[in-house]
Amino acid sequence: MDNLSIDWEQLRELLTVQGTQLGLNLLAAIGTYIVGRMIVSLIMKAVVKIMERTEFDELLERFVATIIRTFLNVFVIVAALTHLGFEMTTVVAVLGAAGLAVGLALQGSLSNFASGVLIIMFRPYTNGDYIEAGGEAGSVNEVTLFNTILITPDNRRVIVPNSSITGGPIVNYSAFSTRRIDMVIGVGYDDDLKQTKQILNDIIKADSRILDNPAPTVAVSELADSSVNFVVRPWVNSGDYWATRFDLTQTIKERLDEAGISIPYPQRDVHVHTVDATRDAA
Repeated sequence: MDNLSIDWEQLRELLTVQGTQLGLNLLAAIGTYIVGRMIVSLIMKAVVKIMERTEFDELLERFVATIIRTFLNVFVIVAALTHLGFEMTTVVAVLGAAGLAVGLALQGSLSNFASGVLIIMFRPYTNGDYIEAGGEAGSVNEVTLFNTILITPDNRRVIVPNSSITGGPIVNYSAFSTRRIDMVIGVGYDDDLKQTKQILNDIIKADSRILDNPAPTVAVSELADSSVNFVVRPWVNSGDYWATRFDLTQTIKERLDEAGISIPYPQRDVHVHTVDATRDAA
C-alpha cells in the first residue's frame, strides 16, 4: 500500500510539473505573439514612413505594406509555436506543405496574386485613375493581393480579380492630363454647311474650358444616308471632359435650332390603304 501511495504521489508531482511547464510555455507563446504583433506594428509604421519620404506611389505603398505585414505576422506565429514544443524546421515544413496544398487548391487565387504583382511592377494605372478593365469601369481605390477595388461614378464599390484585369485590355482614361471630345453632328442636306461650320466653331471658341493647343477640329466627315455629318473634336483637361461634353451637346442643339438648321432624325412613313368592304363582299 505504501509503494502504491508513493507511486500516486510521484504521478501527481509529475503531472504538476508538466502542467506548470505547459502553462509557462503557453504564457510564453501568448506573450511572444502579443509582443511580436506590437513589434510588427512598429515596423510597419516605420516602413510606411520610409515609403512616404521616398515618395512611393500610393498604390505601390499599400501593396508592399500588405506583403511585408503578412510575412512578419507569419514569422510571429512560427516564433510563438516554438514555445509550445514545436521545432522551427518542423513548423516551416508544415507551413510549406500546407502552402503547397492550398496553392494547388486555390490556383485562381495564386493567379490573382501574380497578376497583382504584375500590376504593381508595370503600373498601368495608379490610385485615383479612372479605368475600364475586367468588364468594369471606375476609379481605382486600392490594389490588394488578389483584387483591384474600383469606385464607380454612382458610388458603387466593385471588386475585380487581378487576373481578369491583366487578362484583357486596360483602358486608362486618366493616363494623360488632356482628353479629346469626339462628337458627330448631323445636319440636313438642304442646310448651309458653311453657316453650320461657323456656328460650331463659335460655340467652341466661346467655351473657356476648351484648349487652344491641340487645336479643335470641326469638319465634314461623311455624306450619310439622311444627313451631312460634322465631326466636332475639341480638347479639354481630363477633369472637364464630361461637363464640357454635356454642355456642348445642349448648346449645339439650341444654336442650330436658332439658326434654323435641322438635325435629321429617323422617320418612318406609314401609308394607310382603305379597302371597300362592299366590293370585297361582292
